[in-house]
Amino acid sequence: MKKIKEILAQTEFSKADLVCLLQAEREERQLLFEAAQARKVATVGKKVFFRGLVEFSNICAKDCLYCGIRKSNEKVLRYEATDDEILEACRFAWENRFGSVVLQSGELSSPAFVKRVDRLLQAIKKMSNKELGITLSCGEQTKETFQRWFESGAHRYLLRIESSTPDLYHKIHPQNELHAYEKRLDCLKLLKECGYQVGTGVMIGLPFQTDEDLAEDLLFLKNLDVDMVGMGPYIEHEDTPLYAYRSQLKTKQERFDLALKMVASLRLLMPDINIAAATALQAIDPVGREKALKIGANVIMPNLTPCDFRKEYQLYEDKPCLDEDAALCRNCLEARIELAGSEIGYGEWGDSKHFYRRQEVTK
Repeated sequence: MKKIKEILAQTEFSKADLVCLLQAEREERQLLFEAAQARKVATVGKKVFFRGLVEFSNICAKDCLYCGIRKSNEKVLRYEATDDEILEACRFAWENRFGSVVLQSGELSSPAFVKRVDRLLQAIKKMSNKELGITLSCGEQTKETFQRWFESGAHRYLLRIESSTPDLYHKIHPQNELHAYEKRLDCLKLLKECGYQVGTGVMIGLPFQTDEDLAEDLLFLKNLDVDMVGMGPYIEHEDTPLYAYRSQLKTKQERFDLALKMVASLRLLMPDINIAAATALQAIDPVGREKALKIGANVIMPNLTPCDFRKEYQLYEDKPCLDEDAALCRNCLEARIELAGSEIGYGEWGDSKHFYRRQEVTK
């Protein structure tokens, strides 16, 4: 069996190599973190890019078994922020030189929803003199819808696969056409065809999940040739079917530690992509996001959702920053990021270097 130092000296990694990295403990884990930090600085630098997060609606047509805003959860108070509230949050991001925003919602695909997102994209571009970058995270859509939104101003799209292992994917989703693994994959490919910087991600520490599954997830991200990744520890929600399997979970600390090793391993595997420091990390460790920034992540998403709505957009329990206004959140993050030895790329879109390299290859 290879020693960790041998693996870290490589630029290509097998599934067995990745499993070894994910199982690293103590001194070996520290070697992994140091290698990932060095690779990050050498490849994408010390800058951290803001993506102001606006969770504009928690109405969802999906019934994913792990999600707190799943359609069947009758305990959720459903909401839709108004256009003015969304634009005000985006204006705050623009005026405070965040560079980019993420518009996130439950998954809907009605004509009214498609038209509304299209209208918002155009309004945000107009309000910010086309200076504000826009990422969408609005679920599966048709190619026509993806293209329409791209032409109206969105240039990045996050569509998380949650698990790339089909068997596990089927265990955490209902068995019907609305939750098909193949459709999820098809949408990721359509997004590439439309010209987006494509992002996806997985949950770490799910019931039934093995280290081998997570290694497969990492290889899936590489084989799909994604431009950005958002992944974090799975945190259970009591109003979901998956909560019944909580006795099979690793401790939250173990899930947190595994998530950090996933971030570090991914930075070594795909050095020039963007990796987000997931908010779920902070739900377990108060400085969880900063720890991820130190060992590989380079994107962070301050929550700009109006405070009145935040408690209703809880995909998991113990979500942080539910009552912290945007200005306070910004000031807090600025200090934390500097303490983590990074600097903020103010006013920059912070596009994925991998995306531009991928574009060159396909020309």
